[in-house]
Amino acid sequence: MTIAPAKTAHGGPGLRTGSLRFPAILGQGVAVISPTMTAVLIIPLAFSSAGEGTWLAYLFGTVMLLFVVFCINEFASRSAAPGAQYTFIARGLGPVPGVLGGWTLLWCYLLIGTAGLTGFAIFSQQLLDALGYTGTVRPVLFFAVSAVLCWFIAYKDIRLSSYLTLALEGLSVACILSLAGYVLFAHGFTVDTSQLTLKGVSLHGMSLAVVACIFSLVGFESATALGSEAKNPLRSVPRGVIMSLILTGLFMVIMGYVEVFGTRGSTTPLSAMDAPLNVLAAAYGVSFFKIPISLCAMISFFGLSLSCLNAGSRILLPMAEHGVFPRQLAKTHGRNETPHIATSIYVVIMFLIPTVLEIFTNPLNTFDNAGTLAAWGFLVSYFGISIAAPVYLKKRGELRPRHILITVIACLCLLVPTEGSFYPVPPFPTDIFPYIFLFYLAVGGAWLFILSRRRRTLFTEIETDLEATLAVHEQRAEPVPAPVVSGLQAMPEAI
Repeated sequence: MTIAPAKTAHGGPGLRTGSLRFPAILGQGVAVISPTMTAVLIIPLAFSSAGEGTWLAYLFGTVMLLFVVFCINEFASRSAAPGAQYTFIARGLGPVPGVLGGWTLLWCYLLIGTAGLTGFAIFSQQLLDALGYTGTVRPVLFFAVSAVLCWFIAYKDIRLSSYLTLALEGLSVACILSLAGYVLFAHGFTVDTSQLTLKGVSLHGMSLAVVACIFSLVGFESATALGSEAKNPLRSVPRGVIMSLILTGLFMVIMGYVEVFGTRGSTTPLSAMDAPLNVLAAAYGVSFFKIPISLCAMISFFGLSLSCLNAGSRILLPMAEHGVFPRQLAKTHGRNETPHIATSIYVVIMFLIPTVLEIFTNPLNTFDNAGTLAAWGFLVSYFGISIAAPVYLKKRGELRPRHILITVIACLCLLVPTEGSFYPVPPFPTDIFPYIFLFYLAVGGAWLFILSRRRRTLFTEIETDLEATLAVHEQRAEPVPAPVVSGLQAMPEAI
């Protein structure tokens, strides 16, 4: 059955429906999590708390976030409406929490995209250093190159964007795993008993490390932003969400083990290394890996910014259609079928943040701060979707005790990084980040209050439009019923 293109609030062409297959959906989630980022920059931070238990901290973090995935997929398996968790939270908890959830996600993808720009600049300079270039290039030039390329690709074609991010991250992960394999097998494989027996690991240290691990795994939900453009979305989007978390979590468990194993005996502890993979390459006599690793990290961070740009613009679009932002942002390109105005506005803001901060600090500090600030947005969003899921299912008459149990476990798991962000008290400026985020939420709430006073029917209109939009996308995404046949007859069809 051919599906007509969706229409925007302006009656013009909408997003390109049914254009993305499962690999593209998977690539979106993996790219935003950015396992390369963890391997090259974050694992030393987890090691500083968990030590020999770093690999286990990542395993715990992955399992804990799986309960959030289960809540997200209650929506994703039933509806493919654009707007991802904005429409999901609004469907469960109402328009006000939904708009604030969308406001929060804009914060998340904007700051993670900013981290991508700064990571691109850091590893571009490292690549030039590895190639023998002795000069220093202004980071703003790297920001500009990455931002312009991201904008052009996101403006032109979502298929190109999605498949490119998958290819870039896949290439980067393959390169890192090649180095990891060499480290593990270069001198004959040996089991690291210190790690497997958790030598010297304390419960307090492990809990602190799990906080860092959870924060480095966020972003898996971004695959839902492409739901209205996915082929067979009720299957591909839930699979993309859960597989992106599982695959990247497994990668991080492996790399946590490898980096702890490979750097043991080094004069500089892993916790003090700012480029652990380069240290491994030099220590094991394969320094030629430094160039491909820097190149792969650079293109991986580019893919991270591109994925955040795609996700953020697709949150802006339905919010603009509902009148939360200027309706011009809801327009889509007549030929490309992309949210070109929302994409352009979003990338400009994403570029300006690190460019302005360069006056006061270096890209590495901006990278750290942007990632930490974004983590607060993800936590609030995950709490919102976890609570919204059983409410949504109750409205549909599908609520079961297991759904409530999953929500309770998800919220308890999310309390771990929440509590760990306050105690022990982190150093300045990290200690004030929660209050910066709360101020941002207050601004969003104040803006929503002003809009509702100007247009008294705003919330009713949003709720009515969500009902209509979700009904359309639920109907569009329903699979065609298969004829009832015996098990033996159905097997070839399933294959």
